[in-house]
Amino acid sequence: MIKAVIFDVGGVLVRTEDQAPRRELEIRLGLQPGEAEWLVYNSEMGQQAQRGAISAQALWRWIQARFHFDDAEVAAFRRQFWGGVRLNAPLLALVRSLRPLHQTAIISNAMDDLLVTLTEVYPMADAFDLIVGSAYEGVMKPAPEIFLRTLARLGRRPEEAIFIDDFAHNVAGAQAVGMAAIHYTPDLDVAAALAEHGVAAIGC
Repeated sequence: MIKAVIFDVGGVLVRTEDQAPRRELEIRLGLQPGEAEWLVYNSEMGQQAQRGAISAQALWRWIQARFHFDDAEVAAFRRQFWGGVRLNAPLLALVRSLRPLHQTAIISNAMDDLLVTLTEVYPMADAFDLIVGSAYEGVMKPAPEIFLRTLARLGRRPEEAIFIDDFAHNVAGAQAVGMAAIHYTPDLDVAAALAEHGVAAIGC
């Protein structure tokens, strides 16, 4: 029986619904489509930030130096980079409806500002029993260790938990340790997908 429902953040609970701000940013800076996102997330520095090897502040300082930005310019870059990101309010409402019958948790590949993001920028931290971020753990999905640590802190066996993520390799990582998993897509009926695993929200 599923007793814990674990969610990814980026691409699931918080989604880039409007790509225009990043495209405009890239055009202004002479970057290729997708290059701004690559710099923040998938460059070596971006990956180091998500592993906790460097701080989020250090990543933004690196981007500032790369483009010879002053402080105001790097702040403007950050605002525009996040400009199309929106909280997935219907999914967050579903998360809240799962409690108290189920534990809820987060596993996110994220920088060391994750907790600030989830309490101040997109307030949702109170909806979860546990928040696990890769920078705090020094390990990223889909490595088994981040799933196993989360299960241990929740006091659950793998077969008692289900994980929801928008990347197939992270879904596979959860399944590899014995968890059920759902591959999230924007048109997915999450409540129905959870119900297939015996998870029902209150009132559903």
